[in-house]
Amino acid sequence: MRVLLRLLAILFGALTLVGGGAGASAAGAKEAPRVLIFTYSTGYRHASIEPGVAALQAMGKKMGVTMVTSADPDVFSTEGLKGVQAIILISNTSKKTDPTSEWLTGSKRDALQAFVHRGGGIVGIHAAADSHYNWPWYGRMIGGYFQRHPKGTPEGTVTVVDSKHPVTKGLAPVSRHVDEWYYYDDYDPRLHLLATVDPGSIGEADVNPNPVAWVHEFEGGRVFYTAMGHGAEAYQDPWFLRELQNGLNWVLRR
Repeated sequence: MRVLLRLLAILFGALTLVGGGAGASAAGAKEAPRVLIFTYSTGYRHASIEPGVAALQAMGKKMGVTMVTSADPDVFSTEGLKGVQAIILISNTSKKTDPTSEWLTGSKRDALQAFVHRGGGIVGIHAAADSHYNWPWYGRMIGGYFQRHPKGTPEGTVTVVDSKHPVTKGLAPVSRHVDEWYYYDDYDPRLHLLATVDPGSIGEADVNPNPVAWVHEFEGGRVFYTAMGHGAEAYQDPWFLRELQNGLNWVLRR
């Protein structure tokens, strides 16, 4: 009888450990950050969006982040953003001269603002700055609006200007990349600048380096923006992918 009781006790303990492990795994799965990749555009449609989504989804698996993709503007609602901790805006262009091309209107604006105000994170990639010119709040959130770019996609020399920030961790301090290099209107000089491109390296006569990446705390949320990501090749660039991963972690406060 004693032997039988001892065996039952061992069996019960083993089942408790298995059950506890399953419960912990379920809890861990529930705690995985949920990130929305938003891909809708009404202006110039970048062919890099789909390769970018694939790269971000693969990145999410390695990071332990749940990536959800949508091209439906109606996702900007209380219900649509429920449980979302960060939004990645990947080249979500609108038409500068056509206010009707902008989809963040009415309750959709309210939903995005409420998301930021409750501490949500925003990652803006490339043409996220080429969007919603008729909503000044959006421009302040991103940090500026696209103005122009040099012809083509020249190879530019990028310099990290703050090597101590979490977003630039592990990035080569000086590197060369092929991309479409933006200049900006309404660039906010109070932004925390992370990286610049040498104008001479991209055929520009400017003396001052041009902003490429920045972050800021904005109305309760965190925003990271990078001008890179125009072409599909960017999403095979280890430097750029590391920057995106670091930036996402930063806006998620991880």
